[in-house]
Amino acid sequence: MSVVRVWLLAALAMVAFAANSVLARLALGGGGIDPGTFTLIRLASGAGVLVILVRARSGIGSPAGVRAGSWRSAGLLLAYAVTFSYAYLRLGAGTGALVLFAVVQAVMFTAAIRSGEHPGRAGWFGLALAVVGLVMLVGPGASRPDPVGAVLMAVSGVAWAGYTLRGAQVTRPVLATAENFLRSVPLAVALWIAVLLLARGTIHVGAEGAWLAVLSGAVASGLGYALWYTVLPWLSHVQSGLVQLSPAPLAAVGALAVLGEPITLRVLLSSVAILTGVMIGVLHRTNNRRVATGSTERPQQPHLN
Repeated sequence: MSVVRVWLLAALAMVAFAANSVLARLALGGGGIDPGTFTLIRLASGAGVLVILVRARSGIGSPAGVRAGSWRSAGLLLAYAVTFSYAYLRLGAGTGALVLFAVVQAVMFTAAIRSGEHPGRAGWFGLALAVVGLVMLVGPGASRPDPVGAVLMAVSGVAWAGYTLRGAQVTRPVLATAENFLRSVPLAVALWIAVLLLARGTIHVGAEGAWLAVLSGAVASGLGYALWYTVLPWLSHVQSGLVQLSPAPLAAVGALAVLGEPITLRVLLSSVAILTGVMIGVLHRTNNRRVATGSTERPQQPHLN
């Protein structure tokens, strides 16, 4: 895959991830829907779009498709989605995205070091620049996030990083993502029923909240995740973690435009630093791959169930 295509697909996926934060905060912060119902609608609508996409390309009922997903990945997907939803009862869109993807970056970087990856000078420079941007964003003077919301979002980040690490090893990423979404739906239904039985009166959904959940699932999640898992095999753990820092500043900008959440000069400067660091990391990775192999063919990854 060419450098330009890798960067374009990754950028589109990160915009979708940032949109998820804005949509979730818009739906949940205003009380238009409860977190459990938002999660269920999000996963179900995402599964629907992904099934249509896969059927249009190859057919989800093929023998290879049966083995593409896994219940473990579906469980991680649900854990990410449900804690994400509950966290946005307490956090702003930009703050939530920052906590989420900072945790993702930490887990991905740790996994990279444990697996023996060496980012190289350009990779380390991109990482350092992105970290400087994060420090600028959350350093002294920044408002402190709600601790319960921050913990929930941190758990969501760990689950998402685990899902990403597993997704990097599948050979048919879009098919695997579709099947993982399908598997997550009955799990989300069971969780929704449990919430209904144990916490009566907390289930509520309005038309606007439902439509925002559908947009989050069908567009920002379904299509966004399909893009992400198409480009993911071309990135190392370090670079994939770096790329997933970019939704934080993107969500901050989106929150300003849609929700009216404040944005400052420091947010703008940190966003430039983070996005520049991400671009350096991605371009360095893809150039190295092309030089080393002399080919732009997609690498074959081992299948993971």
